[in-house]
Amino acid sequence: MAGRKRGWFRTPARDTAWVQQARQALTAAFLDMDTRQSIAENAVAASAQIAPERGMTAQWERVRARCYDAAGAYLALNERLDQAERDGIPVPQPEIDAQVRRLAEAARGVDEFYHANQAHLEHSVALLSSVPQLVAQVRSAAQQARQAADASPYAGYPSVRQYAAAVDEALVTLEGAVAGGGAGVVRQAATELEAHTRSLSRALEEAPGKQHSASTALASAGTRLSAVQTRTERLAPARSALLREFNAASSADLANNERQAHRAIDAAAAELSKARAALQNNDPEQTLELTTSARGLLATAEEQADAVTDRLSLLREVRAQPQEKAKTVRFKLRDAQMLAVNSGLVAQWGSVLDAQAERLERAAGGLVGPHPDYWAYISELDAISGFLTGVVDRMRKTDR
Repeated sequence: MAGRKRGWFRTPARDTAWVQQARQALTAAFLDMDTRQSIAENAVAASAQIAPERGMTAQWERVRARCYDAAGAYLALNERLDQAERDGIPVPQPEIDAQVRRLAEAARGVDEFYHANQAHLEHSVALLSSVPQLVAQVRSAAQQARQAADASPYAGYPSVRQYAAAVDEALVTLEGAVAGGGAGVVRQAATELEAHTRSLSRALEEAPGKQHSASTALASAGTRLSAVQTRTERLAPARSALLREFNAASSADLANNERQAHRAIDAAAAELSKARAALQNNDPEQTLELTTSARGLLATAEEQADAVTDRLSLLREVRAQPQEKAKTVRFKLRDAQMLAVNSGLVAQWGSVLDAQAERLERAAGGLVGPHPDYWAYISELDAISGFLTGVVDRMRKTDR
């Protein structure tokens, strides 16, 4: 009797199996979304460090916000399920299904974002994970190169000193980046250190052969100096012939060439003297630098000498057949006139080309007297030829 009485007042067992099923469906959807979000989030963070200019963080923000909203709704619904389990008031199944779909849609948004940027994101993750190893390798290689430089018999060479100092500075920069910079900054510093280390290693490799190279270059430059000195010996007779055979205006611009040529030769000889001293002092790099400077000065002397001798040859050639050069320009003018006719551009360019024909006649008419100004004649024909080239180019562009 007592047992039956207790049975009459017992609270009936509530059916909460639906709550567990709802939780399982929601949790599975949430964990799937959260896993995908975490992978994408880490990749975006890697991109922000490796390549911030790509702006992945800003693009990811909208996708992440959607995930946060879905997660917030999921947590709120879980609290309602806890309440329902206590009070026995069920949550409508359509509401549960809608939340599962919301989580799935957020996960799908993550997938779409990730797949659209997959190559870059995965590359960023790979680079970020490789940074510590890269730093260790580059630092070790730099330290070995510095030790080799310090122990090298060529440590005093300017190139070795220069690149060794660059490695030292890059090592300090790398340490600073590791201490307080992002992965992108660290990677950049490591890349720069690697480049400086390669330069130092290359300088050490090339150092043994520089003594021979410097000796060869110095001997070659000495031979060239003699050749240029011989070449400039023709300068004074050529200048004299110009003044004797042609109008003074034909060579007025060459009046200082002989002096400038000899000045350049003297400067080159001085550089080569210093280069020999540097070679004797076991400084082949300084020898090569001075030799290069001397060769530049010798090239200047050659130009000064050749300008005079070439001018004499040209003036004699034109004097012998003054109409040959004009004939070449007339052919060019005729071709330009034909192009204007065939392209229907006579109205635009006809008068311009006629003006060049008049210039040609005036230039030819200037060859009078016992010493015509052949250089003015040549210069005017060259100017007309250059002008015609420009006109033809413009007509062809118009005709396209």
